[in-house]
Parts: sequence; structure tokens; C-alpha cells
Amino acid sequence: MMTQYPRLGESLYTKKLENGLTVALVPRKGFTRKIAYFVTDFGSIHTDFALDGKNYQMPAGVAHFLEHKLFELPEKDVTAEFAALGGNVNAFTSYDMTAYYVSCTENFQENLALLLEFVSTPWFEKESVLREQGIIDQEIGMNADAPDSQIFESLMENMYKTHPIRIPILGTESTIREITPEVLHTCHRAFYTPDNMILCVVGDVAPETVERIAVQVLGTEKKPAARKLRNWQEDMEHSGDSCRQMEVSMPTFQLGFKCESTGMGESAIRQEIIGDLAAEALFGESSPLYLRLYEQGLIDSSFGGGFESVDGCAMLTCGGDSEDPRAVREAILTRGAELAEQGIDEADFLRMKRSAMGRRIRDLDSFDSTAFRVCAYRLSDFDYFRFPQIYEDVKREELQAFLNRVVQPQRCSLSVIEPLSK
Repeated sequence: MMTQYPRLGESLYTKKLENGLTVALVPRKGFTRKIAYFVTDFGSIHTDFALDGKNYQMPAGVAHFLEHKLFELPEKDVTAEFAALGGNVNAFTSYDMTAYYVSCTENFQENLALLLEFVSTPWFEKESVLREQGIIDQEIGMNADAPDSQIFESLMENMYKTHPIRIPILGTESTIREITPEVLHTCHRAFYTPDNMILCVVGDVAPETVERIAVQVLGTEKKPAARKLRNWQEDMEHSGDSCRQMEVSMPTFQLGFKCESTGMGESAIRQEIIGDLAAEALFGESSPLYLRLYEQGLIDSSFGGGFESVDGCAMLTCGGDSEDPRAVREAILTRGAELAEQGIDEADFLRMKRSAMGRRIRDLDSFDSTAFRVCAYRLSDFDYFRFPQIYEDVKREELQAFLNRVVQPQRCSLSVIEPLSK
């Protein structure tokens, strides 16, 4: 089915194939570049699940490990094959999804077929898995030396008591050693079924071409995916603050406010839009607080923030370099109390909405961003191109209520990294 979105000048073709795969196509007539995203609803937090009548608890880091190993096929060098076809291939694992994608200006059909083939082909030799443990062990070590990664991971540990977002996407040195070929096969069977995946193509491609290749490579059999076990009981209070020393030239920080989970569908993007507007109103670059903190030298151009949502949790965050992160926290809490007392000006609210929606519209110029967002929001059961209507519907009172509820000391956690003591 092709749906038109006149306000955006966009159209979106979607179809559910017999095997359960959701195919989405965003036409870009006249462009030679094409991109395909093949996404599974499986991320680092989904370690507990039920499959074929049995419950599983998998090691942390298995989703990322599996992403690495799928680039190997029995008789093909996947990377070399893509290079020969002129395709640029890559992948990433997030907290709640794993994505594989290829972009090209030629041989699109061959590139798409290879993308679907390697992602859907589980091939895990014991020796290769052992080698990968060493590679990811090095990656974990480099991550441990990266202040930006450490400050965010510490914040997640501070904020969440049970939700697996508190565990790094890479896993730990001990958990990756629990990953075996059998573990990888089980996770692939559990979540890499077409019924649990989305294929989105952006470019000048016929829908029939995409569907034909998908059926040729993936077949028509429909297998049920695993049922995720979300045993996450979280209240809205944080567990404390943290401060550690690393090789940095000046203190750097991340500040987070716990928010209620966004849920699914339209309510999810509505909450996300409200959260983004809250970040702009509270500490965005055009906010009075940002200008004051900048003039006082408490923040610099590294400062930024926004709203983040993951399956089962959400947060309002900001951070950057600062000589006094605790003073920044107090200033943000004070500003939150002022906004609660004074309220949000209607003209400011409308200006922020127009600006935020304009940024999303401009973002549609990017093939990569469009493909990613179509997939990510489809996993949340929402048609991304409907976002202008949600912006129009969001009311100032909703933003005010969000700020009043969320910007509270008991929801606020601070993660700081300071320079090493001399």
C-alpha cells in the first residue's frame, strides 16, 4: 500500500510479506543513491526471553556479539563482496534494536540480496567465536578508557536499579566469555525471523523488486519470534550520583532525569516530542538558562542535551564540560522550579514547536536518517511520516505538566569525571 503525505512531499509504501517481514519503501525518484536498512527488534537489553516453551537468560553483550559474527559466511568474504559490488555496508547495535545497512549507486539488487543473505545466515564456528571474544574484549578495554562512554554508562548505573540499560551494550569481560555458538544460534532463531524484522529502502526502486528479492533470499515460511521477558520494576527515584577520575583536561558531566516509559504507538512519539520541547525550554541553546550559564563560564559549546527513550525507560539528559557540574545541576533544578511557578509562554511554546518540526522536516533530506527513523518508529508501531500532526496536537499544558513532574531532585542523577589528581 502506498500512502501519500502531501505536507511533507513524501510517500511511503508498506507491505507485510507472507513470511512476516515488513517491507517499507520511501521513493526518491531520479536519485542514483539507494540505501537499505534491515532491522531486527532485538537490542542489548533483550537478554531474557521465552522461545518454544522455554525461558532463556542470555549473557549481556550477546546482541552486539551476534551483530559482529553475522558478517561471516561459510564461503564468502562479506566485506569484500560488498566492495566488489560498490556497496558500503555497516551495522550497529543499540539498547533496543540491531540494524544492518548498505548504500550504493550501482548494483542495488545484488547488494540488497547479499545484505539479506548474510544477516539471515547463522554460521558460528567455535574457534571464530573464541577469536571474537578477544576482539570484543579489546573493544571493551577501549571503551573503558573513553570518558564520554564512561560518563554515560555511569549515569545509567546511577539512574536505574533493575532495567538492563544499566549494563553496557558491549557487555562485560566476564559476560562475553559466556557466549558460545549455541547461545548465538538460539538468539538468532529467537529474533532474526522475518516476522520480527523490518526492511526499509530509500531510493528510486520499484516495490516489486524489493519484495521479489526478499522472498528469494528469505523464503516464505513464517516463524514466530521469541517473547521478550521484561522483568523491569523501576520507580522514578535515582540511586545516587557518581564521580571518578580519568585523563581529562577539565571536569565533564552528564545529568539525567528519570521519565516514565513512553510506551508504544502514537503515545510514544508524542512523549518524545514533549520531552524534546522540555529540553529546549529548560536548557536549549536559545533558553535564558543556557545563555546565563554560558556567560558565567559554567558551560561551553560542548554542552547539549535532549530526551531519550528506550524500551521500558526514558530520560531527559544534558551534559558537557564544566568547571562546576554541581552548580549547573542546581541552576537547572532552580530553573525548573521557576518554570513550574511562572509557566511556559505561549508564544515561546509555538516558536519551539515550529523550530523542532522544521528540524525533523529538514532531516528527511538524509537517506540514512529517513530509513533509520522509518524502521525505528515502525518497531514502536507508528508511521513516522505522521509526525507533523503530532506536533500540531501537542499542547502547552502537556509540556508544562511534563516539566513539573520530571524536573525534580529525586529524579535527578549526576555523573562526573574529573581530571586525575596531581
